[in-house]
Amino acid sequence: MINLNDLKVFERVAALENFTAAGRALGMPKSTVSRCVARLETDLGVRLIQRTTHNVRLTESGLALKKQCMEIVSHVNQAIDQGSSFSALPKGTLKINATIGFGYSVLAETLPTFLERYPNIDVSLDLTSRPVDIVAEGIDVAIRIGHLPDSRLIATGLGAIQKYLCASPSYLKRRGHPESIKALKDHVTIESTCHNDGIPRTWQFCKNGRETHSFDVSRKLLVNDPGMIYRLVLKGAGIACLPGFWCGPDIETGRLIRLFPDWALPSVKVSILYASTRGLSPAVRAFVEHMKRAADGTKLWMDDPIAKASYLKLHVHHSSKRVRTSHK
Repeated sequence: MINLNDLKVFERVAALENFTAAGRALGMPKSTVSRCVARLETDLGVRLIQRTTHNVRLTESGLALKKQCMEIVSHVNQAIDQGSSFSALPKGTLKINATIGFGYSVLAETLPTFLERYPNIDVSLDLTSRPVDIVAEGIDVAIRIGHLPDSRLIATGLGAIQKYLCASPSYLKRRGHPESIKALKDHVTIESTCHNDGIPRTWQFCKNGRETHSFDVSRKLLVNDPGMIYRLVLKGAGIACLPGFWCGPDIETGRLIRLFPDWALPSVKVSILYASTRGLSPAVRAFVEHMKRAADGTKLWMDDPIAKASYLKLHVHHSSKRVRTSHK
């Protein structure tokens, strides 16, 4: 009789084409993964994988079984999800993927209350800047910022992140304050290598919802980690667009200066995703609802206190000017 667990292990190895990656996704040692695949090959009497030093290559039999395994594992997972849905409390291990910056600034605030509310759920949190295939790597839910190209995933919107063009007081003292958006060409601009595709990166600015202005970033400093960009701006290395959940407190305390406050940068959508083939298990459903409550309640990434403060100051300033003028 074929061991169902061996089929699940083979499906991960076939999807990731790597024993080590499959072990990471399944939470088991590489040696165990190898034994499961070898046992499956023995039970079936065929060679499924040609092993090499760095990766694996599926045989013709392996390719045929891979397609069937994806459907088998999907049906088994759905059956498990439906069965566990009758449980009073969500339980099990929940694998969550998010960007490093969002994890440090938002999930660090929201996960403690989630774990306290659902003590029977164990969380495995994967923070990374690299692209992740949540289906292939066995991720239950992922939080994505910006464009969502993968149609295999179901997405729930969580709001948006506001970005701000920032520089440190030390940088502005050394290099001067840009008097206009065009003047940014004379400054050190910091961008992410995520956009290093040969196409000029453009910062889009908007005023009053109508007037627009764009600036083609010269990319004088490229960095592959958003957190490092934030640190570089704090230390006076240059000017960059930073998400509000990072730079908001620094702008309020004066550690960073928001440039061109009359001009707004486009906000970026935040979504929580899960694979449509898995359905919405109780643990996934609990986490999705928890993040929706966090978005509506704490406003950790949707709130825009900087813009509101700027508006209020501008509004009060203009109102006082009108009062003084009428008084004269």
